[in-house]
Amino acid sequence: MAEIVFGPVPSRRLGRSLGINNLPKKICSYNCIYCQAGRTVELSVSRREFYNPYLLEKIVRDRVERLKRIGERIDYITFVPNGEPTLDKNIGLEARLLKDLDIPMAVLTNGSLLWMEDVRNDLLEFDYVSIKIDSVSENIWRYINRPHHDLRLKSILKGILEFRNIYHGKLVTETMLIGNIDYGNELIFIAEYLGELKPDIAYISIPTRPPTEKWVTLPKEDLLNNAYQLFSEKVNHVELLVGFEGTNFTTLGLDYVSREILSIACVHPLREDILEAILKRSGATWDIVNELIERGELIEVYYGGYRYYLKRVVK
Repeated sequence: MAEIVFGPVPSRRLGRSLGINNLPKKICSYNCIYCQAGRTVELSVSRREFYNPYLLEKIVRDRVERLKRIGERIDYITFVPNGEPTLDKNIGLEARLLKDLDIPMAVLTNGSLLWMEDVRNDLLEFDYVSIKIDSVSENIWRYINRPHHDLRLKSILKGILEFRNIYHGKLVTETMLIGNIDYGNELIFIAEYLGELKPDIAYISIPTRPPTEKWVTLPKEDLLNNAYQLFSEKVNHVELLVGFEGTNFTTLGLDYVSREILSIACVHPLREDILEAILKRSGATWDIVNELIERGELIEVYYGGYRYYLKRVVK
């Protein structure tokens, strides 16, 4: 079982990010074709309690104290589970409980529940909110994100705009582009919506890690450039997320390395060179990886010319 808290891990957006996986398994309102965490085990739009919020608070505080003792920097505490974090009905309370750590808090959400007032209010507790906007058209949204049948795209997009009107932290969007889709005029439509939303940054990303569906491909450069130019006409700050985040992952030593690998691999597939760096930093050998593979807890996949390691999803 992966731990609730992991890292810090290097983030292209958030620097050294201490991750909180506030869901016990891949529970999500979407089943995106490109998701790095694999297929959704439970497709849901029902908010509920997954962990006792005070237990989660204690686990995070203990981790922060241990990291301080070894001189590790934490730039953000980030709710980034292997599913949709706002399905946790306690997420607002959990953020409030951690406020006095004086570490900025971020949440990465697909935005699909922002039509709910309680979700919008919970996300007001965060300093940084990242919202996925892969499409604003019904057919492409359903094809890419494969949403729960109760979700309605118009309500979601309206809810995101309503959240923007009351939120005073840093709001960013992320649009995933993939190669084997005919976007038609969709990039124009997304750009128009972003112009209305006015995010602080609009990120354009590509599937740099192994996707759920093996047939998903990387977009061509002209599609990326077209999106960048169109978005830049409507948003002041647009960035491409197409680079490698590095190998500077944190572990707590040899006694913890197996759990650390599984905790990170649950939400962040580990490229082979990253995993080697983690093992070296922990004083461990590749035998630990082989043992996890033999026990069926870790799987090996190939993507983009690299070998990756993911936590096996057990249904």
